Amino acid sequence: QVQLVESGGGLVQAGGSLRLTCVASGRTFSLYAMAWFRQAPGKEREFVAQISQSGGTTDGANSVKGRFTISRDNAKNTVYLQMNSLKPEDTAVYYCAAGGALSGRLSSNYNYWGQGTQVTVSS
Repeated sequence: QVQLVESGGGLVQAGGSLRLTCVASGRTFSLYAMAWFRQAPGKEREFVAQISQSGGTTDGANSVKGRFTISRDNAKNTVYLQMNSLKPEDTAVYYCAAGGALSGRLSSNYNYWGQGTQVTVSS
Protein backbone atom coordinates (compact mmCIF):
# COMPACT_ATOMS: atom_id res chain seq x y z
CA GLN A 1 0.00 0.00 0.00
CA VAL A 2 3.01 2.31 0.36
CA GLN A 3 5.83 2.95 -2.11
CA LEU A 4 8.78 5.12 -1.10
CA VAL A 5 11.31 6.94 -3.29
CA GLU A 6 14.37 8.69 -1.83
CA SER A 7 16.36 11.50 -3.41
CA GLY A 8 18.86 14.19 -2.46
CA GLY A 9 22.01 12.16 -1.89
CA GLY A 10 25.35 13.12 -3.34
CA LEU A 11 28.96 14.01 -2.65
CA VAL A 12 29.73 16.66 -0.04
CA GLN A 13 32.79 17.78 1.89
CA ALA A 14 33.06 17.23 5.63
CA GLY A 15 31.16 19.94 7.47
CA GLY A 16 28.69 20.40 4.64
CA SER A 17 24.96 19.78 4.46
CA LEU A 18 22.47 17.72 2.47
CA ARG A 19 18.70 17.35 2.61
CA LEU A 20 17.25 13.96 1.77
CA THR A 21 13.67 13.65 0.58
CA CYS A 22 11.39 10.63 0.61
CA VAL A 23 8.13 10.80 -1.33
CA ALA A 24 5.45 8.22 -0.59
CA SER A 25 2.55 6.99 -2.64
CA GLY A 26 -0.65 5.88 -0.99
CA ARG A 27 -3.57 7.55 0.73
CA THR A 28 -2.69 6.37 4.24
CA PHE A 29 0.71 8.02 4.61
CA SER A 30 -0.32 9.89 7.76
CA LEU A 31 -1.08 6.58 9.52
CA TYR A 32 2.56 5.47 9.43
CA ALA A 33 5.52 6.32 11.55
CA MET A 34 8.50 7.10 9.31
CA ALA A 35 12.20 6.54 9.77
CA TRP A 36 15.58 6.87 8.13
CA PHE A 37 18.20 4.12 8.23
CA ARG A 38 21.63 3.87 6.66
CA GLN A 39 23.97 1.10 5.62
CA ALA A 40 27.68 1.30 4.90
CA PRO A 41 29.53 -1.45 2.97
CA GLY A 42 30.15 -4.50 5.13
CA LYS A 43 27.95 -3.25 7.97
CA GLU A 44 24.39 -3.94 9.05
CA ARG A 45 21.62 -1.43 8.56
CA GLU A 46 21.71 1.27 11.24
CA PHE A 47 18.93 3.40 12.69
CA VAL A 48 19.27 7.14 12.07
CA ALA A 49 16.00 8.90 13.01
CA GLN A 50 12.25 8.39 13.29
CA ILE A 51 9.16 10.59 13.39
CA SER A 52 5.63 9.94 14.64
CA GLN A 53 2.49 9.93 12.51
CA SER A 54 1.65 13.57 13.18
CA GLY A 55 5.26 14.72 13.32
CA GLY A 56 4.95 15.71 16.96
CA THR A 57 7.59 13.31 18.25
CA THR A 58 11.05 12.62 16.87
CA ASP A 59 13.93 10.39 17.91
CA GLY A 60 17.49 10.21 16.65
CA ALA A 61 20.55 8.04 17.08
CA ASN A 62 23.30 9.35 19.33
CA SER A 63 25.71 9.38 16.39
CA VAL A 64 23.65 12.08 14.63
CA LYS A 65 22.29 13.94 17.64
CA GLY A 66 22.41 17.69 17.15
CA ARG A 67 23.32 17.35 13.47
CA PHE A 68 20.39 15.65 11.71
CA THR A 69 16.72 16.64 11.79
CA ILE A 70 13.81 14.52 10.59
CA SER A 71 10.53 16.14 9.57
CA ARG A 72 7.42 15.32 7.55
CA ASP A 73 4.73 17.04 5.54
CA ASN A 74 1.69 14.79 5.44
CA ALA A 75 -0.08 17.04 2.93
CA LYS A 76 2.75 16.27 0.48
CA ASN A 77 3.29 12.62 1.51
CA THR A 78 6.90 13.52 2.16
CA VAL A 79 9.51 12.96 4.87
CA TYR A 80 12.84 14.81 5.03
CA LEU A 81 16.21 14.32 6.64
CA GLN A 82 18.20 17.52 7.01
CA MET A 83 21.87 16.60 7.55
CA ASN A 84 24.29 19.25 8.78
CA SER A 85 27.92 19.10 9.90
CA LEU A 86 28.44 15.94 7.89
CA LYS A 87 31.33 13.64 8.75
CA PRO A 88 33.11 10.99 6.64
CA GLU A 89 31.60 8.30 8.88
CA ASP A 90 28.14 9.41 7.69
CA THR A 91 28.96 7.92 4.28
CA ALA A 92 26.34 5.26 3.52
CA VAL A 93 23.26 4.42 1.52
CA TYR A 94 20.31 6.09 3.24
CA TYR A 95 16.88 4.45 3.23
CA CYS A 96 13.49 5.74 4.28
CA ALA A 97 11.01 3.33 5.83
CA ALA A 98 7.36 3.24 6.93
CA GLY A 99 5.98 1.23 9.80
CA GLY A 100 3.46 1.04 12.61
CA ALA A 101 3.30 3.64 15.33
CA LEU A 102 5.51 1.61 17.69
CA SER A 103 8.15 0.52 15.17
CA GLY A 104 10.88 2.33 17.11
CA ARG A 105 14.52 1.86 16.17
CA LEU A 106 14.46 -1.73 14.89
CA SER A 107 14.63 -2.10 11.12
CA SER A 108 12.75 -5.40 11.32
CA ASN A 109 9.65 -3.54 12.53
CA TYR A 110 9.28 -1.52 9.33
CA ASN A 111 7.09 -2.82 6.53
CA TYR A 112 7.98 -0.62 3.57
CA TRP A 113 11.34 0.53 2.25
CA GLY A 114 12.69 2.78 -0.46
CA GLN A 115 15.56 1.86 -2.76
CA GLY A 116 18.05 4.15 -1.03
CA THR A 117 20.16 7.16 -1.96
CA GLN A 118 23.95 7.35 -1.69
CA VAL A 119 25.56 9.92 0.60
CA THR A 120 29.33 10.31 0.37
CA VAL A 121 31.24 12.68 2.67
CA SER A 122 34.85 13.45 1.78
CA SER A 123 37.47 14.37 4.36
